[in-house]
Order: sequence, then C-alpha cells, then structure tokens
Amino acid sequence: MARKKIGVVLFQLGGPERLESVEPFLYQLFRDPDIINFPLAFLARKPLAKLISTSRARVVSEHYNLIGGGSPIRRLTEQQAEALSQALASHVDAKVVVAMRYWHPSTEEAITALQSAVVDELILLPLYPQYSLATTGSSLKEWNRRYESKEIPVHTVEQFYDHPDYIGAMVERIEEALAGARDREEIQFVFSAHGLPLSVVAKGDPYPRQIEETVRAIGERGGWPNPRVLCYQSRVGPQKWLAPSLTETIERLAGDGVKRMLVIPLSFVTEHIETLFEINIEARELAERKGVTEFRMMPALNDSPLFIRALQAIVLQAAGLRG
Repeated sequence: MARKKIGVVLFQLGGPERLESVEPFLYQLFRDPDIINFPLAFLARKPLAKLISTSRARVVSEHYNLIGGGSPIRRLTEQQAEALSQALASHVDAKVVVAMRYWHPSTEEAITALQSAVVDELILLPLYPQYSLATTGSSLKEWNRRYESKEIPVHTVEQFYDHPDYIGAMVERIEEALAGARDREEIQFVFSAHGLPLSVVAKGDPYPRQIEETVRAIGERGGWPNPRVLCYQSRVGPQKWLAPSLTETIERLAGDGVKRMLVIPLSFVTEHIETLFEINIEARELAERKGVTEFRMMPALNDSPLFIRALQAIVLQAAGLRG
C-alpha cells in the first residue's frame, strides 16, 4: 500500500529578523483587520497602521536590539518544522512548511513551497495552543484568501491547549526552570499569557477559557504545591484588555512580600520578543526594583522532543492515521 503523502503548514506570527525590518513588520501587523477593528475601520486601517508603525518603530527597535538585533521566531519555527518532518517520516511522506502571518516566509510563500510537492491532503496547524480569532483565526483567514485549490482535502487543527504531550512538555520546561532551586515549593508561579482586547472576548472568543484550562491541566500534571496566579501581557493601545497585566501582577506580589517567582510564558511555543524582552528583561528589571530577589523564567518549548511528539500526534490524528 502506498504511503500517504501530506503537506503540513505550521502557522506562526512572525517577527523582524533585522532592525531595519521592524517598521514594515509593525505595518503588516497593524493593518490586519483582526487586530485593528472598529466601525468603518476599513477606511482608516492602512493610514492608522502606517502611523502606529512609524511612531513605535524606534522604541520597538530598541527592544529587538536588546535581544540580539532581531526576532529568533523564524529560525526556531523552522527548527520545529524540521523536527516534525523527521518525526513524521516513519509514518507518512510529509512536506512541512512555515507560514508567518506578518512576515517571511509568508502564507503566499508557503503555498508556493507546497506547489512543488505532490500531496494527497493538507494539514493546517497553527502553532497557537489556545484558539483566538486574533491569532489562529487571522492565520486561517489569510490562508483562505490565498489558497485557491479545491482539489486537495484540507484538515484544520484549531487548538491543542489540552493535548497530553503539550501539557507534559510545559511541565518539563517548568521543571527545568526550577532546577537547582532551594525550597522550590516557596517559589511563586506567575503564568503569563499574551493579552487580548476585551472587545474580542465579548464576541465569544474561547481564548481566556482555554488559557485557564491549560493552567489547570499543567498544575494537575505537575502536582506542585506552589502558589500560582494567571496574568496577561503585550497590551497595545488604549482599549481594555484581559487583566490583570504582568506588570500589575509583579507589583502586587512584590508589595505583598513575595521575593521569589517563576514566570511561565503561556501561548508562546518559541522564544520571541514577548519572552526575551517583555519577561526576561522588562519584567525582570521591574521585579528587582520592587524587591524580588529571585526571578526565573521558564524557557519556551521550541523543539522540545515532547512538544514535537505532540505535534506529530496531532498531525497524524488529523490525517486519520495512528502514531
């Protein structure tokens, strides 16, 4: 029996790899209707995106400069794609490509890369464990705008926030972050997820609920007695977002006398500006100013073998195959 041939598309946010790419990256981000959306927004979206990207480029460039001069998200996502391709090799003939929503390789470039491969079906796998219209939804909309073929069956994975191997990979990373800690049960766990405007939540977005369920599953699997709290980061603009923020949480905990904390990034499966700058630099400096003496950050999953095993199982299930 001939082996099934599948194409796998890994969707991710993307990020500027060089400082000169920061402004055009921000422009692509803020012209997305799933990011900037209000009555008659289509009339103002492009000029508003240009204004925001121009005004924010200098400060954001400084942030990227502090983490090495650019985002590592493309390199890390391509490593995940290669590891997934190898994991699938004993089951199917797989062509795994990356589609970045706001940078390169773009969705259009991913489609071009797939055209050279003969596949029986496609698996669309956004690398956002928890579903949101602003992330998974936006990436899939862009795919549907760009992908024209109706001949090849397409299977879509919309979330994997509770997959056992994903949860297990998170637990492993937390254990790595706790390595060498004395009296580790005293360390405050701070789960930090990417924020979301309340206007999106009001439309029924399942993201907050799935984030909370992920935190619960990680806690149950890890079995730690440590106190824990959930907060959100990466707020942009004046509108109300999910709360409390990471900044508010650190200030409150420090004010209550907490001296040791571990920040656990949620909804980020690779290192990016949100982990390397917002948490490891900005939040760390704030915590130290407020009297926190031990600040740890859980490393992102990146190409964790257990996380790759989760992606392998998810793809095979979507393709109707057993691992």
